Amino acid sequence: MITRRDFALRTAGSVTAGPYVLRGQSRRANLLFIMSDQHQREASGCYGSKEVRTPRIDEIASRGVRFDHAYCQAPVCVPARGSMITGQYPHGHGARILADPLPDDARTIAHFFRERGYITGAIGKMHFVDESRRHGFDHRLYEADFQRTLTSEEREQLRRDQGGAEGVEGRPSRLPARFFQDNYYAGETVKFLRANRDRPFCLWSSFFMPHTPLVPMESFYSRYDSSKLTPPLRPADDLTGGFEGHLIRAKERGWYSQTDDQLRRSLAGYYGNISQMDACVGRVYDALRELGLDKNTVVVYTSDHGEMAGAHRMWTKHNMFEQSVAVPLIISMPDRMQSRTSRRELVEHVDLFPTLAELCGHAVPRGIHGRSVAGLVLNRRYAQREFAYSEYYFCHRVFTRDDRYVGKPPILMVRTAKWKLNYLSWGRSELFDLRKDPGEFRNCIDDRGNAGVAKELIAIARRMFAA
Repeated sequence: MITRRDFALRTAGSVTAGPYVLRGQSRRANLLFIMSDQHQREASGCYGSKEVRTPRIDEIASRGVRFDHAYCQAPVCVPARGSMITGQYPHGHGARILADPLPDDARTIAHFFRERGYITGAIGKMHFVDESRRHGFDHRLYEADFQRTLTSEEREQLRRDQGGAEGVEGRPSRLPARFFQDNYYAGETVKFLRANRDRPFCLWSSFFMPHTPLVPMESFYSRYDSSKLTPPLRPADDLTGGFEGHLIRAKERGWYSQTDDQLRRSLAGYYGNISQMDACVGRVYDALRELGLDKNTVVVYTSDHGEMAGAHRMWTKHNMFEQSVAVPLIISMPDRMQSRTSRRELVEHVDLFPTLAELCGHAVPRGIHGRSVAGLVLNRRYAQREFAYSEYYFCHRVFTRDDRYVGKPPILMVRTAKWKLNYLSWGRSELFDLRKDPGEFRNCIDDRGNAGVAKELIAIARRMFAA
């Protein structure tokens, strides 16, 4: 099933490739990376949703390549983002849990582009933990900059309106647009594009939504009639056949007993968050085109990880279910603006660094875990990988209340076209046959006929973790 050749290709790092030259262009391509926080892959029109409205993200997808099987390297913000900008797995770059700052000496995509004459910028939620560390970004604006646009009374008003960061009660906000940080980030991104239109740039525009709390502006919440929304399938015995920690967490937080009506209101809030974020994406994309920069800019849209959104009676992330670890990923090339393509190959967030370097006209960096998938964007030959890999380290205070799993070895995921293994060296692992059980409801690791599959995938998980 998994060949030694594929494993060698998977772990050997990137191979230097010739640069891609934009047609009719003499200068190197710019890079605009648009990222959201906690956007479930299927909660987008371009990924097939009939309920969630994302016209601006769909527009980018219509002008580029949509990846249908892209995966983050950790279903939690800090390590996932660290993997995106370094091309390394969390055990390689060192930021494993929410409290871990990305190390000072971590080499990032910003260093790479700055060394090649680009102005580099990061606007919005990068989640470096220690925000004094710029990690190669010349221009940096983050939440503290937004907070300074509000008075102390307004900040308190915002806190009362939004509630806690993990709240899943869906309801409309009564506050105007200027109280929402993503609107500030979109405006600052537009300013950056205007100020740097005549020089090569590498810009990260990173939005907070659709992350909880689920309290969007009223105009976006009201787009969704909660009574008409379709809740995910939630069997009464969900989470009882695998790792017990997920069941404990879901019950501790009250998600497991959420009624259908409560769930639908939560979905209205989550979908409203998505549509509000999508509008901010549109402001940035409109500015790019108005300035004529779309003709020489590679545009990426993705999210750091997914969102359970009630599936398996859970919210947020911190697990390896598809809703949590799969991510939307769209890459739009200037000369593919009228050509929509979808790719079903397995790709990972660590692949973005080498891929974007190549697409912007540079040799692919060596010595990282990711490898370029530019061939999938450009319809060239590509050595398809046979599995995707991710890892989750248990975070303090956000998994179980007693932190019983904190400090234990992580969950290691190996996902092939047919199988998904969630491996725990110290607890009950999970094996799902994704072709027969795409919803991941039946843990079949104890089935007699699956012993060989489980053994092979466990061996891969251990080797990947050691690479």
